[in-house]
Amino acid sequence: MFVTKVTGYKRLYYATWYSLKGLKAAFLSEPAVRQETFLLVVGVGISLWLDVTMVERILMIGSLLMIIIVELLNSAVEAVVDRICLEVHELSGKAKDIGSAAVFMAIMLALLCWGGILYGLFF
Repeated sequence: MFVTKVTGYKRLYYATWYSLKGLKAAFLSEPAVRQETFLLVVGVGISLWLDVTMVERILMIGSLLMIIIVELLNSAVEAVVDRICLEVHELSGKAKDIGSAAVFMAIMLALLCWGGILYGLFF
């Protein structure tokens, strides 16, 4: 079977469209993505209100974006595992647990960034 590859700006258009479609699907189907998006919106507002340097602001916002990025990857892993088999299996559980641990570590990174910056700002 012959498949024509899309290149150039048309490829960029399609890639953007698929990415937005994925963000919409994750937002609609994953409560954690909605919660983390709310946290991002609030966090961006707070970081813009605080008297911090541009680098600190980027770290604050970037650490919150990292949570969403890792959550999207975790959701993708969970979807693939569920697609393969809905039966309880040790490796399926392990894959989901590792994805969850990655989200946890991203949250710890955000807490470290925010805590360090806020501590330096107020103490």
